[in-house]
Amino acid sequence: MANAASIEINQVSKVFPGKGQSAGWRALDDATFRVDPGEFVCILGPSGCGKSTLLNILSGLDDQFEGTASIHGRPVGKRNYDAARIAYVFQEPRLMPWRTVRANIEFALSAANVSSSQWKERIDRVLALVELSDFGDFYPLQLSGGMQQRASIARAFAIEPEVLLMDEPFSALDELTARRLRQQLLTIWGTFRSTVLFVTHNAFEATFLSDRILMMTKGPGGKFCDEIDLRELARPRSYEDVRVFETSRTVVERLVSHIGSLDEH
Repeated sequence: MANAASIEINQVSKVFPGKGQSAGWRALDDATFRVDPGEFVCILGPSGCGKSTLLNILSGLDDQFEGTASIHGRPVGKRNYDAARIAYVFQEPRLMPWRTVRANIEFALSAANVSSSQWKERIDRVLALVELSDFGDFYPLQLSGGMQQRASIARAFAIEPEVLLMDEPFSALDELTARRLRQQLLTIWGTFRSTVLFVTHNAFEATFLSDRILMMTKGPGGKFCDEIDLRELARPRSYEDVRVFETSRTVVERLVSHIGSLDEH
């Protein structure tokens, strides 16, 4: 018998209703995939193909869709948050500006029903992992954009999530900062071994981070069209490794073969 999937999407379609006589926007069309426990999987596709919509469905933020979606074998939805410990890292940090970094993480721990006796140890641990040990008492607006995103990643891992959803978390950062955060993310993932579903439109980022890449066609009606297995690309990975660069070129070529010229997107 096959091992149970951490994440399973089966024939999921999503239409956002239009106004007046408009037929609406079909964001997803018959999407199907699974992610096994402990995998790091990237969803790669152009803007508007439904990547973020999938994460919203899996997180329970959107429960209006056709098909089935489950985490650890239990249907997702607003009323089923106990299916697993799920953390969600967005494109922007979404830290509460009136709370310090430490207080932001405490809020997440409280929401996840983690005993307060564990808070200090967990917070100290994750702040050290993202190199923010000296900034726990700072407020978000006192930090750079990269530091704020590191704080949001620390907040996500503090609850020791079984499943981590990440929606282009480094897209707003300069490339040097993004490179550093990708490496830190892999270090933290190696510590916790959470199942990660990471959305991006950056082929190199997907190649550097993931065990597998799931490609999507352009919208409307984004579909999964290809899969690239990267598990033979040894970890830890280096930005200087020519194999990573060459593999990312292959990923780009495969993506272009499905969606057309990148200049169109």
